[in-house]
Amino acid sequence: MGTGGWCLLLCLALSGEGATDTAERQWRAVDVVLDCFLVEEGKHHGGFASNKNMVKALLVLRQVPVLDDGSLEGFTDFQVSTLAKDNPPVTFEASVNLVQIPHAEALLHADCSEKEVTCEISRYFLQARQAHVATAAWFITNMQVSGGGPSVSIVIKTLGDAENGAVLHPMLNLPMSPQGTVLTAVEFQVTTHTPSLNFPLGSSASLYCSFSMAPGLDLTRVEWRLQHKGSGQLVYSWDMGQGQAMREGATLEPEQLLMAGDASLNLPNVTVKDEGAYICQITTPLYQAQQIIQVHIQAAPKVRLSLANKALPPTLICNIVGYYPLDVTVTWTREELGGAPVPVSDASYSSLRQGPEGTYSISSSLTAEPGSAGATYTCQVTHVSLDEPIEASAWAAPPGQRTTALGVLFASSLFLLALLYLGFQRWQATSHKVCQDSRTLWVATLLPQSKKKE
Repeated sequence: MGTGGWCLLLCLALSGEGATDTAERQWRAVDVVLDCFLVEEGKHHGGFASNKNMVKALLVLRQVPVLDDGSLEGFTDFQVSTLAKDNPPVTFEASVNLVQIPHAEALLHADCSEKEVTCEISRYFLQARQAHVATAAWFITNMQVSGGGPSVSIVIKTLGDAENGAVLHPMLNLPMSPQGTVLTAVEFQVTTHTPSLNFPLGSSASLYCSFSMAPGLDLTRVEWRLQHKGSGQLVYSWDMGQGQAMREGATLEPEQLLMAGDASLNLPNVTVKDEGAYICQITTPLYQAQQIIQVHIQAAPKVRLSLANKALPPTLICNIVGYYPLDVTVTWTREELGGAPVPVSDASYSSLRQGPEGTYSISSSLTAEPGSAGATYTCQVTHVSLDEPIEASAWAAPPGQRTTALGVLFASSLFLLALLYLGFQRWQATSHKVCQDSRTLWVATLLPQSKKKE
């Protein structure tokens, strides 16, 4: 039975009844088997190889601890005898006793969750030459779960000794086990939860990157770099206890968490300039591996529908302001009373505008044709930052109603002006009378004083 049959048995076990409550889940050691490709040519220090001269391979992670909810009851370990006898894949058996494999459940259940695991194995060449290099070989394996699942890179070291008369693998020229597999042990791993992340403009971003290594290895350097549109820059570096941020506000997790294997990067108040591919690179005296996290910045558009002119027929303008990234879809519909919305395709667009913060704005204009009964025009905007489209609507009145409305407005204006004029006249007359009364009183007061002086 091939690996396909083995996966089928696993899926049947996972779908079986008798699963216990999540709180009762216990750790269980199982074999995780992955279909991979081996790239034998080319030398690199991490990441997926570019040379596509590949052969089929199989990676068996032996006795990986995973949480069991009871569905793994009856699940059996992988048997080499189940492989096809003719042209079997290059099989690597890897012990995880020194370094645990994170997200093992995602790797184990990928087939049953209708996801795929991209697995590529290639030769790894040490950072520093060691005396025991001649008696061992190293490989790096990059595993990626589809659909935005975790990404894991591991460095494995061969365990056999060719000098003791072991049978050599015909392709790799490395010692084989009696079952014809290459025995290895995992010595180093670098992992990220989600290789692609979306962050709203102005929010705080946390980029997860973790690692673990075999006993005897020490962390020497952590480096975060940003690649975007063909250019790269260093964002943060940690070297032997000294951290330095090249991007303002960038921080790593506290020192104790970093030494425990958490090299996550925190970025406050992200802008459009923070978008791109972030490379988390972990270095030890022997090994170096990395993970790539794609960061996408998003800003939701603001939509406002306005009347550009009062001439007949009127022009409607839909303003879409402050969105990012660039791609946005604007559609117009026209709906008469009691009818269904009908798409309108003769809209025009302004030139694209970009604000100082990097967001975009654009306007769409449309000549409204209300007809004899009037119509509702709707501007609908679709953007990746929106859970659902934004709509703005306006009622275009028919010409008869518009004339009547203008007549009512004109008559109302004349009536208001008449009231204001009459009020002004009354105020003026009252003021004149008050002034006359005041003047008479003043004269009457002065006359007696004049007679006394005589």
